[in-house]
Amino acid sequence: LLGQILDHWFESEPLKATLATDAVIGAMSSPHSPGSGYVLLHHVMGELEGRRGAWGYVAGGMGALSQAIAHAAASRGAHIFTEKAVSRVLLGRDGQAQGVVLRDGTEVRSKVVLSNASPQITFLELTPQEQLPEDFTRRIRHVDTRSPVTKINVAVDRLPSFLAAPNARDGQPLPHHQCSIHLNCEGTHLLHQAYTEATGGHPSSRPMIELCIPSVLDPGLAPRGCHVVSLFTQYTPYELAGGQPWDEQARNAYADTVFDCIEAYAPGFKASVIGRDILTPPDLERVFGLPGGNIFHGGMSLDQLYFARPAPSYSGYRSPVPGLYLCGSGAHPGGGVMGAAGRNAAQVALRDFKHL
Repeated sequence: LLGQILDHWFESEPLKATLATDAVIGAMSSPHSPGSGYVLLHHVMGELEGRRGAWGYVAGGMGALSQAIAHAAASRGAHIFTEKAVSRVLLGRDGQAQGVVLRDGTEVRSKVVLSNASPQITFLELTPQEQLPEDFTRRIRHVDTRSPVTKINVAVDRLPSFLAAPNARDGQPLPHHQCSIHLNCEGTHLLHQAYTEATGGHPSSRPMIELCIPSVLDPGLAPRGCHVVSLFTQYTPYELAGGQPWDEQARNAYADTVFDCIEAYAPGFKASVIGRDILTPPDLERVFGLPGGNIFHGGMSLDQLYFARPAPSYSGYRSPVPGLYLCGSGAHPGGGVMGAAGRNAAQVALRDFKHL
């Protein structure tokens, strides 16, 4: 349990609760849920420029990371096509992957196909079902994809000023503006309470909020004097109680709750807002292809990790279809901006390619 790990090392409840957010981030679970301790460790086991557990912003936004990978691939001769939706994986008579068919009917032939889509999209939507073992597809269907995340992107006309550390008169960014700011995290009981509300189908009345201001470190993201604020919030259920839809009214009501919470820490925040973009779990699923809105393509619980990710006997990136590989967050070792699943899958595909 997460609580046992934190209690062993720390005394301060606000510090323990703040660290606990990394144990429940993206997960429909509480700090008291079994296995939550692993998710915390998962988020600090990596390194950045030699510093273990360090995190960083990507200059130009997260899309710049994808562009850097794309440029590296293109320099080695790769051809990259965007806005070209794939309709299905193309299989030969022997059941081996032979490429993909695009939605416009174009066939792209290849001896290997690596899918960075979720296991659900890869195996339940793009792969002919008759080519997959029934127990495998059953397992993929039953992967826990519950997500508590509603992401809110905000444009503001001035830097937020927090009661705990007010801005200087010149309005220049202070050290805490360059960090991840955790709100409503004074105690782990608050996180558990927020979780409990969401499991009943109700967005949290006092949601966990991780606030960061990337434009402080990357001024090109916003006009001079203005900033972009990224809010990673939970808990919000995928399905609301009583079958209510996540319509504009529900979206805005939850966002207003979040903004009211921020206002209590940083008076004047609401008045500084120029615009906001609200992405609930169904929105994250629709826009980004995340099953259930889950940022990890499936829960990072102990029953869905290691040899069981995405399914027992298929944790080595190969699938039941020869030549078809899973290389995204739904594969081992799971989600996170680290590229481990992709690198590992590429190594396996390269070894197999010699025999295909």
